[in-house]
Amino acid sequence: MPADYLPILFFAVVAVVLSAIAVLMPALFGPKRPTSVKLAPYESGKLPIGPARRRFSIQYYLYAVLFILFDVEIVFLFPWAVVFRDLAPRWLGLAEAAVFVLILLLGLAYVWKKGGLEWE
Repeated sequence: MPADYLPILFFAVVAVVLSAIAVLMPALFGPKRPTSVKLAPYESGKLPIGPARRRFSIQYYLYAVLFILFDVEIVFLFPWAVVFRDLAPRWLGLAEAAVFVLILLLGLAYVWKKGGLEWE
């Protein structure tokens, strides 16, 4: 049984070795000519202005969380769609899916009412 996992171990070792080579070779043998311009901080084409510790809006974070939440929940409909024809009473399977979609819609309505989808 452990012999069945040897190819996976081999590929994992090869992946780690090749990744280490890809990271270490340029660091060891690459050119090193630091100048004041190369060492200056650079962010999105602009020099940093203001303090480093300032507050950022979490609007993008909220959109990402909502997308992942609804996307993952919608993915749960695929297994249901695959076995829909094999369900004994089809109307019961359809009712369960309808309840699931209703819960999703209620969650979306709640987020919409709270202003979570408003762009500022």
